[in-house]
Amino acid sequence: MTQARRVVVIGAGFGGLALAIRLQSAGVRTILLEQRDRPGGRAYVYEQDGFRFDAGPTVVTAPNAIEELFALSGRAIGDYVEMLPVDPFYRLVWPDGVSLEYNADADAVSAAIARISPADADGYRRFLAFSEEVFREGYLKLGTVPFQDIWSMVRVAPQLIRLKSHRSVHSVVADFMRDPHLRQAFSFHSLLIGGNPFHVPSIYALIHALERRWGVFFPRGGTGALVAALARLFQDLGGEIRLNCPVEAIQAGHGTVTGVTLSGGNSLMADAVASNADVVHTYARLLAGTDRGRAMAARLNLGRYSSSLFVVHFGLKRQYPGLAHHTVLFGPRYRELLADIFERGVLAEDFSLYLHNPTASDTSLAPPGHAGFYALAPVPNLGKAPIDWTTMGPVYRDRILNALETQLMPGLRENLVTSRIFTPADFRSELNAHLGSAFSLEPVLTQSAWFRVHNRDDHIRNLYFVGAGTHPGAGIPGVVGSAKATAGLMLADMGVR
Repeated sequence: MTQARRVVVIGAGFGGLALAIRLQSAGVRTILLEQRDRPGGRAYVYEQDGFRFDAGPTVVTAPNAIEELFALSGRAIGDYVEMLPVDPFYRLVWPDGVSLEYNADADAVSAAIARISPADADGYRRFLAFSEEVFREGYLKLGTVPFQDIWSMVRVAPQLIRLKSHRSVHSVVADFMRDPHLRQAFSFHSLLIGGNPFHVPSIYALIHALERRWGVFFPRGGTGALVAALARLFQDLGGEIRLNCPVEAIQAGHGTVTGVTLSGGNSLMADAVASNADVVHTYARLLAGTDRGRAMAARLNLGRYSSSLFVVHFGLKRQYPGLAHHTVLFGPRYRELLADIFERGVLAEDFSLYLHNPTASDTSLAPPGHAGFYALAPVPNLGKAPIDWTTMGPVYRDRILNALETQLMPGLRENLVTSRIFTPADFRSELNAHLGSAFSLEPVLTQSAWFRVHNRDDHIRNLYFVGAGTHPGAGIPGVVGSAKATAGLMLADMGVR
């Protein structure tokens, strides 16, 4: 191992933090640059009127991948942050009064399914077996393996075909279950990584098995506490974090990078640079002066991008003891609503919501007797629907709060203490997200694995990527997995073992 080399990682989201920890654990001097005033990226924290609001993500799965970051240096995650199990994983609610909650207990889930549709209980068991096989092949074997050349894709193609990856998640779920509620219940997960269940390949059915394997967790103190734990681990290892430090350009020429230019014009030299920033922003803005940057920006501009999100954070001067930590409130339409969001670019009158109730697990996130929430609605990105969110934002917020009060949380309005919104325009302005997409490239088959932005650039030999836009994709397991894949390439390229 050596301390002679220096690496710069741009962006302190989950992916950037995980990559920086892996490099620093291997003895590579690593500097992590973050443009905002605290680490986290999409997992930012807002403190308002005594409430602590996580921007997201709040569904923490595959905790083993995070635990591994601590174990690299002989540390334990429990010494930095407490991870609380969430049970049930979700409560799913439909407008017609049907509801379903589930956890890792397959017998209990089968019984709950039988109460909705007796004929589908056996189908669920068969779907679970399929999900577990896809999980083994798609996540355990390929989730942290970089796809740097076409042959890496060719080698796994027969297995992907056998797992029906040419078909959508929803179509495969429909093979196993007939009831429309259950088809929604076991296909909606791809929305958590920005994909339309009617478009994303069936390999993403692995999410259900992944949740069952390791559970769903929430950090005491919120997702921000997990981010803070990772940042402290990195610093304990000797790593350096520079906050309020925007990168203006990546210095590149003759097929190599030499460092970065910071806001204000200062340079920071490096033997390698890894970007956890948005992939389009990286090529179009940070590499704007290079042929490679212009070529890749033009190519990426032709890609398909994930949905965006509209998020309402709100605090109430009362609690709802019977409300689950994670609730999915489906709207009256499913396929048609998703077509509005992903294809037609329509901001519909109806919506489906994910409601996060963190005080169900940790009351310290709100003042005594109070509760803080966020409600999240998938919406079209700005390329699909160039909506003026300064005007529409308050209107849409009120629609969502009214729906929650009517369907789930009586008395919400009269107990409202504070609220804030985060719109597609904020994704673009605060996170440099292309078209305000919340999850970068849409995870369709032609934008997955080798077809996604590579973990190492094909032409600039010491430029690397980590995060949602590269393999394997969005979500905490995805971006932490991308860090493992990218770190493996970087350490091998630098001759560090």
